[in-house]
Amino acid sequence: MATPDAVGVAPDGDDTTISKQQWKWSVLAAMASYLDAGSIVALGAGLTLFQSELGLSNLGVGALAAIGPNAIGCAIGAFIGGRLGDKLGRKRIYKWDLLVYALGILLIALAVNPAMLFAGTFVVGVAVGADVPTSLALVGEFAPAKGRGRLLGLTQVAWNLGPVVVLVLALVLSPIGLLGTRIVFLHLFVVALVTWALRRGMVESARWTAAANRARSAGEQVRELFRGHNLRALVWTGTIYTFWGLAAGTAGIFTPYVIETLGAGTQAAGVALSCAGFAIGIVATVFLFMRLNDRSYRTRRTMWGVGALLQIAAFGIYLVLPFTVPVVIANIVLFSVGGAMAGEPTYKVFSQELFPTMLRGTAQGFTFGVARTLLGVWSFFVPVLGAVEIGPVALLLTAFLAVSGLVGFFFMPDTVGKSLEQIESERAGALAAAGARP
Repeated sequence: MATPDAVGVAPDGDDTTISKQQWKWSVLAAMASYLDAGSIVALGAGLTLFQSELGLSNLGVGALAAIGPNAIGCAIGAFIGGRLGDKLGRKRIYKWDLLVYALGILLIALAVNPAMLFAGTFVVGVAVGADVPTSLALVGEFAPAKGRGRLLGLTQVAWNLGPVVVLVLALVLSPIGLLGTRIVFLHLFVVALVTWALRRGMVESARWTAAANRARSAGEQVRELFRGHNLRALVWTGTIYTFWGLAAGTAGIFTPYVIETLGAGTQAAGVALSCAGFAIGIVATVFLFMRLNDRSYRTRRTMWGVGALLQIAAFGIYLVLPFTVPVVIANIVLFSVGGAMAGEPTYKVFSQELFPTMLRGTAQGFTFGVARTLLGVWSFFVPVLGAVEIGPVALLLTAFLAVSGLVGFFFMPDTVGKSLEQIESERAGALAAAGARP
């Protein structure tokens, strides 16, 4: 049974209903996604203003995007935080990393030179990278077997809500230029401190507490991640998330920048269109993903296939139609709906289901970190490519989404409605059976 200082579903009990307390814990954990996406989009909305005020080149803009919460800084935090969450517990990581996040946000908000801007961006990236895999593992571990999709879907709602709030603020404050952007970042500073204060009352995951008492040495555990069914799960989740994330990360941070740079609209128009995309993502997540994901394997797989096709079409239209506001709107609608059905929400669910408890954070930190690292490298080139025309970027993003969609659809495992212990037992049994065959 769970110890008194542990919360959530105990390893010997997995109800099918979601309690009010579980919804509350999920909201607090989901704030990691709110702050992650909010910081990414706040930086994206203010890129041209920071570029003008601080004299950044196009390569400088790419470097800024590459080291922050959208990419390399986040990757470093995910690699470290995911592993520490498995070794030390979920509580220790998600309780304190928001103070580091708040410090980084304050540096950005008060930046008067490139050094402050770059330092703050990197610190924010590391902090959210450490928080996200740990917080998601916590949600997965206290969620009931037939409610994981709903609770993890809630974290995706938060991931979309952060940008909506940020972009609305940016739009309202756009007449005052860079000062408005600074105020947007100060809003994230306040939210981080409030969330940190509320999280102080949270306690440890029951599943992690039980697993930690049985765990073997850390070295043996890490090696097990790169063997057998754990390795296959790592490759599969890493592939679908990395290739999807290249498209999502590009759209999240660069949409306003590219719209303004290529003359399709003003900065305010770019911000408004991005905001609409995230709002559509919230609706699609609530009414499609959260309602359908826990129903059956067939439903989950069909939802993924439809979503993948919508996203491929979203960037494919840039290859045949001119880069105008109506075409941008079509791209945003298709990608937002498709992303809710075949994107990060599904990755979040499988990242909890396919790995044992003492490797769950490590595995997700690894795939999250690899994806954000590659996105960081890609981000160096997006401003340069996008400043000329949208075609090369759109072609590559279409190809990335096709890889994610095909791999996700044809190699999706069946884990719907099963407890984490049942999934782990079945996977271990299948491995033992395979080893027993001549």
